[in-house]
Amino acid sequence: MEKSVVFNGRLLPYLLLAPQLTITLIFFYWPASQAIRQSFLREDAFGLNSEFVGLENYQALFAQPEYYTAIGTTAVFSSLVTVLSLGVALLFATQADKNLKGGSVYKTLMIWPYAVAPAIAGVLWFFIFHPTLGTLARPLRLMGFDWNPMLNGTHALILVVMAAVWKQVAYNFLFFLAGLQAIPKSVIEAGAIDGAGPLRRFWTIIFPLLSPTTFFLLVVNIVYVFFETFGIIDAVTSGGPAGSTTTMVYKVFADGRLGGDLGSSAAQSVVLMVIVIALTAIQFRYVERKVQY
Repeated sequence: MEKSVVFNGRLLPYLLLAPQLTITLIFFYWPASQAIRQSFLREDAFGLNSEFVGLENYQALFAQPEYYTAIGTTAVFSSLVTVLSLGVALLFATQADKNLKGGSVYKTLMIWPYAVAPAIAGVLWFFIFHPTLGTLARPLRLMGFDWNPMLNGTHALILVVMAAVWKQVAYNFLFFLAGLQAIPKSVIEAGAIDGAGPLRRFWTIIFPLLSPTTFFLLVVNIVYVFFETFGIIDAVTSGGPAGSTTTMVYKVFADGRLGGDLGSSAAQSVVLMVIVIALTAIQFRYVERKVQY
């Protein structure tokens, strides 16, 4: 006969949930509600005087060609970082899952970059690819490739993508490796006995069993690209040159903190929040159907 655990006190479950609920209310719902409120106001740079203007901030925002450029840059940037960081991490994880000599050292070195702050990661890559002082940029210039992320927008975007991917690969690697180690070896061996080659075993056995981990990382990486890459862009390019690396989250900062337009900045943050929530909902609605638990 199965026994079930019963809490004697009715308040205990609420007390256990209280810390997390408090943190969520203070650091998510309260700032989100303030952003929504401010998006309907026109405020001075110091936030001392405000005037209700309705949807004027949104109307002015969507009348800016620069905002649509930022949306396009965000789409390209987020797609590249998400696909590359997941692909590279999965490749490294499959290699680390093998019986390699010194494998523990290799795994430790792979995880280290995650401890680096985004701004520091951006500065490191900037020094590596600095057009005149960079250890890798100088050979490129000697080979005739005019690499200059300080003046060329495409080069600047490539640089911040590489820095963002390098920063996130460690996180993805950790989860992919844990997912690979949780797959029963007997299932893979059965595929090998049936005559399936390494690639066929990976796509028909290993990758489907990794789908819950992949789906989780896909959601996490989307949030990472939209929000946590701000430090990289701010430290490396400051949105330049000529706005070529200005993503939506950096434009929120540039218009609000640097430009003093708090109403437009709040409206942009609301639009960004809606986009991220919509993308997450779409992933749970459609992508999760292909996840095999």
